[in-house]
Amino acid sequence: MFTPPRPPALILLAEDDPDDRLLALRALKASPLTSKVNWVENGEELMAYLNRTGNYAEPSKSPLPDLILLDLNMPRKDGRQAAKEIKEHPQLRRIPVIAFTTSQSDDDVSHLYDLGINAFVTKPATFDAFSQTINAISHFWFEVAQLPPLED
Repeated sequence: MFTPPRPPALILLAEDDPDDRLLALRALKASPLTSKVNWVENGEELMAYLNRTGNYAEPSKSPLPDLILLDLNMPRKDGRQAAKEIKEHPQLRRIPVIAFTTSQSDDDVSHLYDLGINAFVTKPATFDAFSQTINAISHFWFEVAQLPPLED
């Protein structure tokens, strides 16, 4: 039975640290899964992208992502606040959100799961471990899990 190829997955990376962003972008590019990546630098920009306001008002500049990798400690609006807004929004709450952060706080883990995020992952320290983690995330969300349709 023929299964048509999946379209490339779109990942939205919300990361303010240029070094972590570069690591994530390199790891995603090296991933065997084909994916497109858009990125934003802070929580306000993330919400503007998702709500298609400001610089992201044109839908072609802000297609809804299949997955959000969310840093928690960002300026203007941190990832905790952004996660709350995403999971309370009727059109956005189906998008899987993975907290991808340096935090190892049990309070953060509990709080974010209570908000409805889909996973909490602590960023690895080395590029190899970072790549393995990104590959595992991509494999699970785009090859194993079945994602709900998004209303664009």
